[in-house]
Amino acid sequence: MKNYALSNRELAESLFIVNRHAKTAPEPKHLYDIKKYTIDKLLQESRAKKIGLHFSDHPKLSQQHSTLLIEIAGYYFHIPANKQDFDQLEHLGKVDQSYRNPKPKLSLSKAKRILYRYLNWEQPVKKQPAYASQSRPAASFLGQRDVSPWNQRRRRHN
Repeated sequence: MKNYALSNRELAESLFIVNRHAKTAPEPKHLYDIKKYTIDKLLQESRAKKIGLHFSDHPKLSQQHSTLLIEIAGYYFHIPANKQDFDQLEHLGKVDQSYRNPKPKLSLSKAKRILYRYLNWEQPVKKQPAYASQSRPAASFLGQRDVSPWNQRRRRHN
């Protein structure tokens, strides 16, 4: 990959892709971890800005709670809020459903590579499923005279 500092825009686009895939992934924990650690690091470096608090669209156990709205290079993300956020930030009410982040043209694998590089994480090695590594001999009937077609009975030899 290119050896240059990643722009806020590249990081925001990569975060958008990872976040979008996490919402529909069968096992989203790792994708949400990438999002959390990236946003935490961007906040520490003052490359992301805390905007305010929103009511969550998905209340836990039927209880209303709030999420923290973060802005990075024109992209907006929600993360869980902590106690200091409630003391320091304004509550903005309900999420504005009419606003959508711009859609970048970026694959999930490239987005993850960018964020791994930013976080100085190692790219996990893909494990092949056990069935993929087992080789099975292919059935071959070449050279065998007593094999009949599947829809015909074998003849009796007297």
